[in-house]
Amino acid sequence: MNLESPKTSVDQSAQYLFDSLSDVKNFEKLMPDSIAKFEVLGEDSFLFGLNGMPEIKLKMKEKIAPSTIVLGAASDKLPFTLTAKIDAISENKSEVQLIFDGEFNAMMAMMIKGPISKFIETLSLNMNKL
Repeated sequence: MNLESPKTSVDQSAQYLFDSLSDVKNFEKLMPDSIAKFEVLGEDSFLFGLNGMPEIKLKMKEKIAPSTIVLGAASDKLPFTLTAKIDAISENKSEVQLIFDGEFNAMMAMMIKGPISKFIETLSLNMNKL
């Protein structure tokens, strides 16, 4: 299952966004209002929970400065990645798009497609909070 957020324009340089997203603590600022839990577990991982959904642990998998950050599920039960693609538009303006890619059975995909789409859209729209 592959889901993409809309591209969001941010009044920050690509390097600034890359550095901000490289620090997992900053993901708390991007979370939706329905967040029930957010906990930094280490330099490269955090755990979050949304109301009515199971807690998910994400770990930094790959960083390619200043354009790509890949987070992945720390558990093999729900294998997926969340990739932030950063495109510099000018010195102080960038575009960010989040891409969710996971392997789920058809039933699970049907259940989570809506909530995950809304979640990555919210994260993307909140990039201006960084």
